[in-house]
Amino acid sequence: MHILCLGLSHHTAPVELRERLNYSHAALSATLSRFGCGRSARPHDLAELVILSTCNRLELYAAVPETELTARDEALFAPLLDFLVETRSVPCADFETYLFRYAGLEAVEHLCRVAAGLDSMILGEPQILGQVTEAYQAALAHGAAGPILSALFRAASRAGKRARTETAISRNPATISSVAVKLAEAAVGDLASKNVLILGAGEMAELAVEAVRVRGEVQIAVVNRTHAHAAELAQRWGARALTFEQLSNALAEADIVITSTGAPHFVITTELARAAIARRPARPLVLMDISVPRNVDPAVSQLPNVYCYDVDDLQTRLNGAAADRQREVPRVEAIAAEEAAAFINWLAKLEIEPVIAELRAKAEAIRRAEVEKTLRRLPGLDEAEQQRIHALAESLVNKLLHDPTVRLKAEAGNGHAAKYAAAIRHLFALNG
Repeated sequence: MHILCLGLSHHTAPVELRERLNYSHAALSATLSRFGCGRSARPHDLAELVILSTCNRLELYAAVPETELTARDEALFAPLLDFLVETRSVPCADFETYLFRYAGLEAVEHLCRVAAGLDSMILGEPQILGQVTEAYQAALAHGAAGPILSALFRAASRAGKRARTETAISRNPATISSVAVKLAEAAVGDLASKNVLILGAGEMAELAVEAVRVRGEVQIAVVNRTHAHAAELAQRWGARALTFEQLSNALAEADIVITSTGAPHFVITTELARAAIARRPARPLVLMDISVPRNVDPAVSQLPNVYCYDVDDLQTRLNGAAADRQREVPRVEAIAAEEAAAFINWLAKLEIEPVIAELRAKAEAIRRAEVEKTLRRLPGLDEAEQQRIHALAESLVNKLLHDPTVRLKAEAGNGHAAKYAAAIRHLFALNG
């Protein structure tokens, strides 16, 4: 099997493009359900699939049958690219130049590095491991992930957990939410005297509330489309829970707004922001949009006294804040490489061991048949003599197969499993 990764991230694509390709929860479920319905519902070259879709990245991982194509052949990724175009309804020309393509060990190492926090916007941020796990669990629940990608994502999860327990990569971790709060604080001053509005009630919103709360007795309001979710979050943090119908008034009262919803469109429009500013012209309004797709129309930044930041702004302004964690990178890289190599070795054995077993089974069948034929022609041999002939034939077979078996396993570990398996099956007329 080939392991493929086709994707883009904050390293390669702007937020404007990432939000167009982002899978909402409903879209992801529908896509995985369709893929999991059976081979007739998926591109014939894709055996298994996991989709990792977050604010900062979209990565499709697939297991495909071995072919003569190499990792550098773009044709190898064609079924995966076609599947992405079809399920997101975005023309290929709009994003193809932003894509990265990894196959084999490169794809495995990339996923292990992602899970370990090495590829994140905030180095070592802890949320990505949970997102990797959730992506795999969603694919598994819909029948899209099978034994190959299950083993791959378990390896990535081990890499992420080891990075957090064996190194300091996640010590005092910054998150997008906490960085957003720090930037807002720098813009408006001490948060203790400010009104903070949180739009959304998911994990990112809760992290934002936590980051705000540690600054003191700030006034926090939470708005969510499902009021019960807002009320639950507000109760935990001593905040006010508001409905979406109260958003206009809440926006007029707020000094800082942190948005993190799953809405596929702008929630705070230019008109809504202009109306809020008109009711408090002397006070600046800071909008921290940590959602993808974005919740705030970027045009609001053109309004007087309005400051709008999105997730890409956070990266460009705060890249230098992780010097201590940066020192841990070589150790985490080693962990990721170790787990990736272990998976590749497992995959190689998975492909070559059935061939070795078939080869030995055929050799054993031939040995038995030939020994029995010989013994029928030598009826005068006693039991001990017959056993010596059996032992001789068995020893010959084992010695003849020893070197080929060792070399087959070695070549499989070098990424040549499919080629050597096909050659052995052809040369020895195996049925597998």
